[in-house]
Amino acid sequence: MASQPDHEIVVIGAGPGGIAAGALLKRAGIDEFTILERAGEVGGSWRENSYPGISVDVPAFIYQYSFARKADWPTLFPTGAEIQAYHQEVARRYGLYRHLRFHTEVVREVWDETHRRWALHTADNEIITARFVISAVGAFLRPKVDSGIKGLDDFTGTVQSPATWDHAYDLTGKRVAVIGTGASSVQITPAIAPEVGHLDVYQRTPVWCLPKPNYPVPRRLQSALRVRAVAAAQSGIILLGLEPIARLATYVPLAVMKPVMAAFDAFAKRLYRAYLRRTIDDPETAAALTPAYGPMAKRLTLSTGYPAVFNRDNVRLVTDDIEQFTEQGIRTSDGTERKYDAIVLATGYEMHTDPESYAEGAVVGRDGFDLGQFYGANGVQAYEGVAVAGLPNRWMLVGPYALSDIGWHGMVETTASHAIRAIAEARRRRASTVEVSRRAHAAYHAEIRKRGQFLRSYIETQGVPTYYRNSHGDTPYFRPAGALETRWRGRHFPFTDYNFDTK
Repeated sequence: MASQPDHEIVVIGAGPGGIAAGALLKRAGIDEFTILERAGEVGGSWRENSYPGISVDVPAFIYQYSFARKADWPTLFPTGAEIQAYHQEVARRYGLYRHLRFHTEVVREVWDETHRRWALHTADNEIITARFVISAVGAFLRPKVDSGIKGLDDFTGTVQSPATWDHAYDLTGKRVAVIGTGASSVQITPAIAPEVGHLDVYQRTPVWCLPKPNYPVPRRLQSALRVRAVAAAQSGIILLGLEPIARLATYVPLAVMKPVMAAFDAFAKRLYRAYLRRTIDDPETAAALTPAYGPMAKRLTLSTGYPAVFNRDNVRLVTDDIEQFTEQGIRTSDGTERKYDAIVLATGYEMHTDPESYAEGAVVGRDGFDLGQFYGANGVQAYEGVAVAGLPNRWMLVGPYALSDIGWHGMVETTASHAIRAIAEARRRRASTVEVSRRAHAAYHAEIRKRGQFLRSYIETQGVPTYYRNSHGDTPYFRPAGALETRWRGRHFPFTDYNFDTK
């Protein structure tokens, strides 16, 4: 028989997903929940990352919740601080702070079949029990501690990383190295270049970096977007415009899509080469910054200043492989050692799509089902991107094959709506457990694998390191489906795909 747990519902994480879950639980009339957050404030990645130049790379009007639209964004692409303030404001508006428990890190989740509840083990050796669990830990789980380059501990200067930026350290006049050319590097590099004495950017793989039209938002447009119908219509038009692209990549046969994408890539590369030649003074640097792969194989970046920063006298692009860190700097494979006061490690994150990110024993469900073991043997997968057979009363908001929306907030709204709909039905039926059936789980995963053939094939042929493709050769970062279909399924999945146990 089920016994009374500490909490009816526990949400793990207070980033964009946890805030969405809390707000939507409130909107569903459910007030019996607690949000556990390992840090001391909401916001997730937007709380952790405050590095120079940080801003969102999706237009503000689609990088927000549909239930908490904001019209008065000052610019089209808000700063990180503005996005963080937005998350805090939404949390206050929905009264989530009274549901929050900060400085509580969940390190292990174990299903208790006898009492039909989850035992959540914290880093402080506390056990918190919950009937239902919604995991909202996000996609970018932990900054990569090991960059794959030996000798970091030998370096006697300052090491900065995007998620732990020390703003007290003064870069003025310093010799600095930035390692990596991903999304954070593209923002950090032009932001710090004017103040440092010298800046070397170490590039392994060139990145596609398009101009960022970060214009002020006119007051008339802000006024128009305060009208709910106008704001909703704007989002709807964007969704409808992108839907045909998603359907092409999902439903058109692989034999047809391959030549279409080859032609698109060739055209895009010609345009980008021309753009770099016009932007960058040195032809050799422009050539070195030109990707050999197509624009869809890695995350596209946006910046108004990144390519042009290499025109500065104090900025240099380094493409030689790094052999190791030294006491005073970096030694490259050609034997050159360069001295630095500070090194910025913009080397990425452990991702939710990597099987290795799920430690064995961290999530243990019914009959000893171990999520880490299952993912290691079978690849990461989840029904509708949220539920795994063998884990009763548990959902994840950023799961494998979950992202198909135009913005992060749209995705977590959809996945949170799915979880809350299942919970509400279990409560209505007075069921002690609700668990996706193995049949539904397997059928869904087979469908997703079939639909994702083109994306897997495309990324594999590009031959470029990318977090879109994991160690199993799968591409579970994206859901091969349109946003409209995904949103509908998140709110109308058949209850027959779940087993409700009223014992």
